[in-house]
Amino acid sequence: MYILLWLLFGAFVGWLASIVMTSNHRMGLGANIIIGLVGSALGMWLMDIFGFGTVDAFSVTGLLVSVGGAALLIGVITAFNRR
Repeated sequence: MYILLWLLFGAFVGWLASIVMTSNHRMGLGANIIIGLVGSALGMWLMDIFGFGTVDAFSVTGLLVSVGGAALLIGVITAFNRR
């Protein structure tokens, strides 16, 4: 059940990040899940690196950090695809 919750969270975060980044194409469910989960991990890792401490993923702050990390990941992927 916990895995299903993480998959739904990843899909939601990936979808929100694609809206924030106003990407020209919408990603599918699988890409949203992957971008959301990897972006969440990236955002949490960056928060820890910059000394803000750890954040609970299932909170409002965690959601904002996760969407920010996923948006950053979409930006990096877009920059590499333009080359």
